[in-house]
Amino acid sequence: MEPEQQRAVLAALAAERGESLAALSRLLGRNAAYLQQYLERGSPRMLREEDREKLARYFGVPEGRLGGPAVPHTVAIPRLDLAASAGPGALVELESAAPLRLDGEFVRRLGARPEALSMIAVRGDSMAPTLEDGDSILVDTGSRDGGEGVQVVRHEGVLLVKRLRKITDGTALVSDNPAYPPIPVRPGDRLEIVGRVVWLARRLR
Repeated sequence: MEPEQQRAVLAALAAERGESLAALSRLLGRNAAYLQQYLERGSPRMLREEDREKLARYFGVPEGRLGGPAVPHTVAIPRLDLAASAGPGALVELESAAPLRLDGEFVRRLGARPEALSMIAVRGDSMAPTLEDGDSILVDTGSRDGGEGVQVVRHEGVLLVKRLRKITDGTALVSDNPAYPPIPVRPGDRLEIVGRVVWLARRLR
């Protein structure tokens, strides 16, 4: 998209929604005149990537409409023939299934790269009520820092879905269901962070 087109689209969005340029500039964490100068003087020539992303999210439009990269209409997410145990801990073999097709813009809003995503099933109730037995979870294998959120890990060869918590003498794998005690990760244990759970699908019962 040419710079002139990008400015015209932003101006139209702001006018359509009745948004002031000063308020939008403050939304971006910039001085109140930032977007007015951008639209009227072409300074800066193009929106920065982070500014474009914030504005697209605020207006609820695809980033490509503001000059960002085109997002495929749908993306294919592989469904792996494994289940992450949220129970006693066992590697569960499942029948392989056709890839899941998700809206490309939805995937972008998850903050994940399509090629880093895969879908697996949950077995057991140790993560209830957050995750229930039979849920399908979308795992971002590009996020392996073990930070906040629900993680899929491989502990001593067993695929598990848990939260990671720091404890006095190391790390523990923690369930959301209080009936299941934390699993301590002992020195020398094999622990691999597979990825972070970013979405779930649940069949209505």
